[in-house]
Amino acid sequence: MIILSNGKTQEFAQRSDDTETLWVRLNELPDATGWSMKPQGACLGDLCVPLPEHKREEWIADADDWVWFNYSEFAEMLGQKYVRDGDVWSLGSIPEVRRMGLESAVAPDFEVTDRNGDTLRLSDFRGHKVVLFTWSSW
Repeated sequence: MIILSNGKTQEFAQRSDDTETLWVRLNELPDATGWSMKPQGACLGDLCVPLPEHKREEWIADADDWVWFNYSEFAEMLGQKYVRDGDVWSLGSIPEVRRMGLESAVAPDFEVTDRNGDTLRLSDFRGHKVVLFTWSSW
C-alpha cells in the first residue's frame, strides 16, 4: 500500500483481512500520516483528538501479529477527505489544521527545491516579507 500525505509518498504494509479500509500499523502511523498515539488520543503536533471510547475497539485491532489503527474511520470523524485507487491512498488536508492556520495567520512551513537544486524552507524567511507565486501544469 502507498500513502500520499503532506507531500510525501511512502510505502506501508496493508492489513491482509481488510483491503477496503485504510488500516495503518500503529508504529508506522507517524510516518504514514503525521499523527501519533498518546494517552490523550491521536495527536498531530499540538492538536490532540481524543478517541471516542465506543470506537476504540473498532479502530485499534490486533491482526497479522501487528497492532493496527483504522485511519479511514478516524479521517471521516475529522472531516479529512481521502481517496483510494488500488493500493494507493491519498490523504487530504485536515480541516481543523487549516482553520488553525487561518486564525493564526501563520502559513505552515514547507520546503521547495529551487532551479539550482537548493532546498528553500518558508521558515528560512521568518521575519521577512514573502510573496509566493505558484503555478501548476495540472
